[in-house]
Amino acid sequence: MGQPSVDRILDQLRGSGGRITSARRAVVAALVEPSDHRTAENLISLVQATCPDVAPSTVYRILESLEEIGVVVHVHLGHGAAVYHLSEASHAHLVCEDCGRVVEVPPDLAKSIADGIRDRLDFSVALRHFSITGRCRACEAKWSKARLRHADKRA
Repeated sequence: MGQPSVDRILDQLRGSGGRITSARRAVVAALVEPSDHRTAENLISLVQATCPDVAPSTVYRILESLEEIGVVVHVHLGHGAAVYHLSEASHAHLVCEDCGRVVEVPPDLAKSIADGIRDRLDFSVALRHFSITGRCRACEAKWSKARLRHADKRA
């Protein structure tokens, strides 16, 4: 389907009764720019680079209104600030508890996990809205070595 255009998103906002302001246009433009994981603070900086008079509270309100109409989702990646994605580009995340590395879960695997939960537990999950924490391979290897050293000292 490709990355949505600013105009298409603004049309969706307009269709839901929202006015198109320069601040809304700037927020949508910042969201459409390719990036990994943008926090509200990142988006505020991008918006204020082109529209310096836009207050941070305005950006937060715009993000909230875009989320209400289904254009944007926010995701919590561990203990940090929430990040924002266009809903069409949303995806599940794995976050390493040790180093903070974020891995995007391929859509087919996320669907398989969600289907398994639905089928076994009769519960429908929205994996795009949160992250699953654990350890990446490198941190798990360090953790395992540390456990072995600790066990050797006890023996």
